Amino acid sequence: MTTELFIANKNYSSWSLRPWVLMRQLEIPFTERLMPFSGADTAASYRAFSPSAKVPCLVDGEARVWDSLAIVEYLAETRSGVWPEELTARTWARCAAAEMHSGFTQLRNICTMNCGLRIQLHEVAPALQAELTRLDELWCEGIGRFGGHFLAGKNFTAVDAFFAPVAFRLQTYNLQLSVTAMEYVARLLMLEPMREWYDAALREPWRDDPHEQDAARVGTWLDDLRG
Repeated sequence: MTTELFIANKNYSSWSLRPWVLMRQLEIPFTERLMPFSGADTAASYRAFSPSAKVPCLVDGEARVWDSLAIVEYLAETRSGVWPEELTARTWARCAAAEMHSGFTQLRNICTMNCGLRIQLHEVAPALQAELTRLDELWCEGIGRFGGHFLAGKNFTAVDAFFAPVAFRLQTYNLQLSVTAMEYVARLLMLEPMREWYDAALREPWRDDPHEQDAARVGTWLDDLRG
């Protein structure tokens, strides 16, 4: 049975990163299908493989699964290690991942993912700061409560995958959290799959104007590390 994961540009696509890094870190075999953003033609081209015309989309034999949370839950039913084994940790991890999936809108909208840039924000608005404070609180709670290097214990699980794009965002915009939270960011960035994703993002030849404009709107570009 062939397992394919359709993703978009690694430089921009935070949603694609979630299942990709989870599958790579858990050593779940799959074939990557990278479909770059293509402006006005993106939806039409994506509909060929994704019912929602969006990425990520997992094709696993006859199963076609779209949306990052749905993909993770499908993997949890068909593979092992996706969520923590212990019920309390698993319940907390699902809540935290769902909060990331549906919330943190200021962080998403202001700090768009662009792995290769280093940006100084024009301002950190109160609404954004409130989300950063909540993010710090959530991460410190998980690390302190479950006593591991990752959010729900000693092993990387789906909840870490959901916050992996935030690590790149904090790096791009030089946003600082508590010592515990920043140590967690450093651990995420040092994971082999995260380094592989980042290196590939810097080498990508494509530029997508809407994403570039979003990054230019919110701050001053200090560096562009892309090739």
